[in-house]
Amino acid sequence: MNLKKIQRAIISVSDKTNLKIILPILKKYKIEIISSGGSFKKIKSMNYNCIEVSDYTGFAEMLDGRVKTLHPKIHAGILNIRKNYKHKKDLKKRNIKNIDLVIVDLYPFEKKLEEKKKFQNLIEYIDIGGPALIRSAAKNFNDVTVISNIADYPQLVTELKNNNGAASFKFRKFMSSKAFSLTAYYDSVISNWLNLEAQIKFPDKKTIHGKLKENLRYGENPHQQGSLYMGEGNLELKKLHGKKLSFNNYNDIYAALEIINSFNKNPSTVIVKHANPCGVSCEKNQLSSFQCALECDPLSAFGGVVAVNSVVTKKMAIELNKIFFEIILSKGFKKDALRILKKRKNIILIDYSKLNLSYKNHYQFLGSAFLAQDPNDILLNRKLKIVSKKKPSAKQITSLKFAFNICKFVKSNAIVLANNKSTIGIGSGQPSRLDSCKIATNKALEFVPEKIKNSVAASDAFFPFPDGIEQLTEAGIEAIIQPGGSINDKRIIKAANNAGVVMAFAGIRHFKH
Repeated sequence: MNLKKIQRAIISVSDKTNLKIILPILKKYKIEIISSGGSFKKIKSMNYNCIEVSDYTGFAEMLDGRVKTLHPKIHAGILNIRKNYKHKKDLKKRNIKNIDLVIVDLYPFEKKLEEKKKFQNLIEYIDIGGPALIRSAAKNFNDVTVISNIADYPQLVTELKNNNGAASFKFRKFMSSKAFSLTAYYDSVISNWLNLEAQIKFPDKKTIHGKLKENLRYGENPHQQGSLYMGEGNLELKKLHGKKLSFNNYNDIYAALEIINSFNKNPSTVIVKHANPCGVSCEKNQLSSFQCALECDPLSAFGGVVAVNSVVTKKMAIELNKIFFEIILSKGFKKDALRILKKRKNIILIDYSKLNLSYKNHYQFLGSAFLAQDPNDILLNRKLKIVSKKKPSAKQITSLKFAFNICKFVKSNAIVLANNKSTIGIGSGQPSRLDSCKIATNKALEFVPEKIKNSVAASDAFFPFPDGIEQLTEAGIEAIIQPGGSINDKRIIKAANNAGVVMAFAGIRHFKH
């Protein structure tokens, strides 16, 4: 087990709430405690013996506390290799004692960042001495134990009890790993914040930080393990009913919330299946939005995820209960609505009213490499470029903008058909744009043929050939929006004019791979 007896510890923590867990065990095994600042005062107030760092080193704290534990007597006591004769000789010459246990946490920089403190105030929450102590102890884990998380106090107590005041090599190595993960995470938060402040979008060295939120039942498939990590922002979801969320659940939930968050005050409903929308509506009220979204593709909606940007009422709950949905997301549920929906044992109900989905970068992992880009946060709200002879009505312009904005969330090649502010057919994820046109029109003709009249179509990228236009217009589409920019634009416009439909260029492409 390679046990190492602990004779001396240094404690320097910002979070002092659980010191009562570890102090009795340190006293039991007669472990000398060195501490500084607020930690020293707290330990003394709890009637435990403690030596102040400045008394131990003979060097008073200075620079308003910026320099406290940065001293050779501290770091040599931690870093020396116990079996190294030269190290022993150096320590004896300078009267330096071993420090065998380091209990340190870090200034709460991330918390202060979330509180939106001013730049200069945030600088003062960048810890220097803490990471130095943690890294020294973590490097020398062969001889030293490091505890860098308040949650690990109970494990330390158990370890000391089981080993009569000593720590095993396995425990020291495990805690070292956790310590280096902490300092790497901490530095990453600071680095990314400073890059943002300095407007450095793509730095030479890029780190991505994340905290483990939960281990999932499994990954995308049962033979894969999966976990959820939280980075910038939060995924504050309050689960009110149902089983533990899976990897695929989170993927679908995120897809639904991305879409629903793109709408403002309009009562909106989004239905997602396998991370693709199969129905979206922004109608005049909650119930009509849900019904219109469901009509778009009721077959695909079965077993999917529903998101609404309002509080679910009793009437809405009755309608939701008529079809099986795996997850319902909303900004809350009325009590009578909850009673109705909870009758389904396997349904998952989530309140996302405290959600903050803001993020600054989008990443795509390619094995050990990754791509980085700006998030695609553009929504079309500018004046359209009408390139056809026929001009759109005000209602058609509204529908065209709605359909094109939904394209942003549909996997390419994406074709979205809409009537007013509701989708009536969605073709997604096809290698051929023509195939996406066929899928979208076939769904509309199958489920809502009565809504084809006065409907519009949106394409996430330009049409390379007129065949897509012909497929849409033959189905009855009366207006089409696309980015434009193809070498065949003239042929495409001619096809639209021959069919007597509106053609608008958005000037924006919305690929989603």
